[in-house]
Amino acid sequence: MKISIGNDHAGTEYKLAIVGLLKSLNIDVINHGTDGSDSVDYPDFVHPVAEDVESEKATLGIIICGSGNGASMTANKHQGVRAALCWNREIVELAREHNDANILSLPARFISLNQALEMVKTFLNTKFEGGRHERRIEKISCN
Repeated sequence: MKISIGNDHAGTEYKLAIVGLLKSLNIDVINHGTDGSDSVDYPDFVHPVAEDVESEKATLGIIICGSGNGASMTANKHQGVRAALCWNREIVELAREHNDANILSLPARFISLNQALEMVKTFLNTKFEGGRHERRIEKISCN
């Protein structure tokens, strides 16, 4: 498994902790995020993650910004990307099971670091249910 991750300045602390978690699980990481606290523009770090998922260079993606909204809006412009803005483990689980989310968008200013790490674990360990959800997934794309 390979995870592409990107973040703006609001998500640096979370990104560093998540990368540590992923590496401890022997998961390859492509890091497109900033490592600093200086203000940056989230699309510059989110588009590369979405491109990695879109091209299947990465299995899944994780994006982090202050609210998670701008990051998920940016990622969802890419074909085949289903970025889910999540704020608790239950939403993450449903996003994977029912929506086959392939990018997790985290709102760093609204969840704790421990919540974020638990959400990442849930994202990695939850599978798409398929079945009735498959036909709905097929209707998401505009093309």
